[in-house]
Amino acid sequence: MPMPSHHWFCTLFDRNYLFKGLALYRSLERWTPDFTLLILCMDDVTYETLASLALARARLVRLSEFEDPELLRAKATRSMIEYYWTCTPSLPLFVLDRVPEAQAATYLDADLFFYKGPQPLFAEMAAASIMIHEHRFPPRLADQAQYTGIYNVAWVTFRRDDNGLACARRWRDQCIEWCYYRHEDGRMGDQKYLDTWTRDFPGVHVLQHKGGGLAPWNVEQYRIQRHADGGIYVDDDPLVFYHFHGLRLFTNGTVFMTNPSYPLREEDRELLYKPYIDALWRIRDEVQAIHPDFNHGLEAPDALSAKEQLLASRLTRARGVAWLRRGLGRIKRRLIRG
Repeated sequence: MPMPSHHWFCTLFDRNYLFKGLALYRSLERWTPDFTLLILCMDDVTYETLASLALARARLVRLSEFEDPELLRAKATRSMIEYYWTCTPSLPLFVLDRVPEAQAATYLDADLFFYKGPQPLFAEMAAASIMIHEHRFPPRLADQAQYTGIYNVAWVTFRRDDNGLACARRWRDQCIEWCYYRHEDGRMGDQKYLDTWTRDFPGVHVLQHKGGGLAPWNVEQYRIQRHADGGIYVDDDPLVFYHFHGLRLFTNGTVFMTNPSYPLREEDRELLYKPYIDALWRIRDEVQAIHPDFNHGLEAPDALSAKEQLLASRLTRARGVAWLRRGLGRIKRRLIRG
């Protein structure tokens, strides 16, 4: 059964990710002819700010409307980020429960950005019940999978059928029971639970299209170039979305990527990062035109050392992006998420 033409996406974020979440929405709006993005607003500032923008294809949900007794019990034992991850599997179930016409629900991380419509990914999914994508680590980073999982939660699709619902419900139950920012008994956050899905559930499709799931940890394996048709390609596949993990924004216009083991080439910066960074600053201007004091998610440059600020100013002038390299010894245990 092919995917319906109207796509139901869902995401969650708070005020500190609002610029990124809104950039995700605007990229879907540009490239997807028929969709709704359900946004779980993790605080009232996010809800009220987005409501003032009157987003035609968004459906806003307050946290108080979403939370149930099981989630609230888990909330008492989790840090903020752990609770956000705990909520993730409940969100596509919320869509399928509240929207009878939705035949499938796709969860998206808020720091994704689309360069083309998602139709090629759904076409590959075909009649499958569930679609996930691998991290696709290069050989030098292959051992990261034991900590972060084989699959990345940035895009997860569940169809409204027995397999899709059973998988989503078990994932929710697992995350309510245990969802912490540490590696323990083969678990890590909400993500390593996905490792067993292809074994435990029929109808799980692992995305093969290189244009979905491109991210800092795997981009080095691929040839990124603009073709004559104007599109950006990953080897021979058109780029659909990129996962901008680890990007920090500063009030002075500096942007940092803080993952030291992910080298980016000039074409990556120019073709992938520059359009996204330009979009983020347009979003900032859009929001601040209505809410002049909205600076959530922007860090003060004085949080950096004098040496780092000098490096940042030089790199920002030269390339538009500053790449800080910190904590190399910790990267193997860093959770790739969000």
